[in-house]
Amino acid sequence: MYHVPALLNETLEGLNIQPDGVYVDATFGGGGHSRAILEKLGAKGKLLGFDQDFDAAKNAIDDSRFTFVHSNFKFFKNFLRYYNIEKVDGILADLGVSFHHFDQQERGFSFRFNSPLDMRMNRHATQTAADVLNSYSEEKLADIFYNYGELRQARQIAKLIVKERIKQKINTTAHLADILKSVFFKEKEKKDLTLVFQALRIEVNNELDALKSFLQQTVEVLKPEGRLAILTYHSLEDRLVKNFMRCGNFEGQQQKDFYGNLIAPFKPLNSKPIIPSENEIADNPRSRSAKLRVAMLM
Repeated sequence: MYHVPALLNETLEGLNIQPDGVYVDATFGGGGHSRAILEKLGAKGKLLGFDQDFDAAKNAIDDSRFTFVHSNFKFFKNFLRYYNIEKVDGILADLGVSFHHFDQQERGFSFRFNSPLDMRMNRHATQTAADVLNSYSEEKLADIFYNYGELRQARQIAKLIVKERIKQKINTTAHLADILKSVFFKEKEKKDLTLVFQALRIEVNNELDALKSFLQQTVEVLKPEGRLAILTYHSLEDRLVKNFMRCGNFEGQQQKDFYGNLIAPFKPLNSKPIIPSENEIADNPRSRSAKLRVAMLM
């Protein structure tokens, strides 16, 4: 199984799919969301699926209404122009890492395996997680672990890494996990290691900057009353998405007109994020941290 989409029905409902509409699946992956969207589209409907990972191209759907684009979603506006599409009816992004990535040992996304520290979503990119660990300054490493992993032990982690890499390069997931054993309490070791790996993955793939660029472009390409549906899996992503949907910026600063009305391009359609039911979590445990936010362009 490449990936099981979280909150699939809720996402489709949020997109309010019109049979003749044009839609974007900005994170195609295994194609689960795209296939469900195509089931709701008519003969004149269109769907473009974006993914920067060549592995996802193998899942491309043989359907005349579907176009697969091998690209990071931060370039999606340019590709829409290339395909002569000015405006779309809905945009979906599932920001979770696919099961495929976590379960492919050689990709280095998980400490469950002893693997090369890679973590590149786009394997044509030059910088790997090992490059980050072996070349960044102690201060920069500490910033990554604090800002992207929200780890209180960020400075201690960075210091241990720099001390170890003087003796030998840190090239495998097992080596990194072994170095950090002394930092974490046994009962929180897996959780904290997950945050370390999250921080490295975000840095390697420049995920937050790509997300910001993507969100800003959605305002330009959505039709009035078009829908934006975003699935997030950690607080850093969710905060950016929430602030952008509510305020039109990433800082969450509300701007008002002369009459005191909020100035923002989107209207959030849910006061709180939609989360998986207990039944869904039981069937798909990896969905437990998913949050869905949906907004409409005003």
